[in-house]
Amino acid sequence: MNITRVGSKPSNPGPDDWFTGRVRIDPLFAAEEPGRVAGASVTFEPGARTAWHTHPLGQTLIVTQGVGRVQRAGGPVEEIHPGDVVWFPAGEKHWHGASPEVAMTHIAIQESLDGSTVTWLEKVSDADYAG
Repeated sequence: MNITRVGSKPSNPGPDDWFTGRVRIDPLFAAEEPGRVAGASVTFEPGARTAWHTHPLGQTLIVTQGVGRVQRAGGPVEEIHPGDVVWFPAGEKHWHGASPEVAMTHIAIQESLDGSTVTWLEKVSDADYAG
């Protein structure tokens, strides 16, 4: 058994290469071998969002606060709220972030394949973000 105490891992700003706007990442857990799942709480200020990206084994988002937006490539922009759970299948190109007026926090859970949990792509344009 391992208990990770709240506040024992520092918050980190979302890297500019992967995010638009102000984003805070709070690491929650990373499995030890042979496990491969990891999770973080991610807070997006209004208008902030990820770049387009994919996950080799998919990703689950659990919205905990605020109002957010998600989109898969070729699909509509969808609004998400606390309690909503979003699943992106393996390899599905997508982005997620806050609404223009309200911040959003979600827990992001993904698995590692050959040491990788994500492939980052181009930034989301303002037109794509607006839907």
